[in-house]
Amino acid sequence: MTIQSGDTLPEATFTTPTQNGPEAVTAADFFKGRRVALFSVPGAFTPTCSAKHLPSYIEKADALKAKGVDEIACTAVNDAFVLGAWSKANEAEGKVTMLADGNAAFAKAVGLEMDGSKFGMGTRGQRFSMIVNDGVVEQLNVEGPGEYKVSSAEYMLGQL
Repeated sequence: MTIQSGDTLPEATFTTPTQNGPEAVTAADFFKGRRVALFSVPGAFTPTCSAKHLPSYIEKADALKAKGVDEIACTAVNDAFVLGAWSKANEAEGKVTMLADGNAAFAKAVGLEMDGSKFGMGTRGQRFSMIVNDGVVEQLNVEGPGEYKVSSAEYMLGQL
């Protein structure tokens, strides 16, 4: 079942790239006590994700924080090394925290996984965004297949 606004995030563990190497962080710990703008991309270094999705959150980071967002985070079914390299390549460090969901555990737990097999990608997370306040979903925006509209930073700003 797909998570809905008002639901508490399920338990899952992410891996985040750090200067000391990959570090595990639970969803409960990461989202506790703060308001997080979370967005999911099907894959780092993929066309729409690199040309539009991540750049929208980098460009709008200050505006999102001015509207009460404490942290901006991106999740993808990639490993922490790939997300770390993608962050560096896009100069996202310090603006967007990368949360690797390498086994799609989080995507499956929130019911937002997709089958990317026809593109050679296997199980991935759908393109979506959400505002999470102290572990509870305030807003959820799930894209239709092949779309990029409601998960952008610009759309999210309009909801805050």
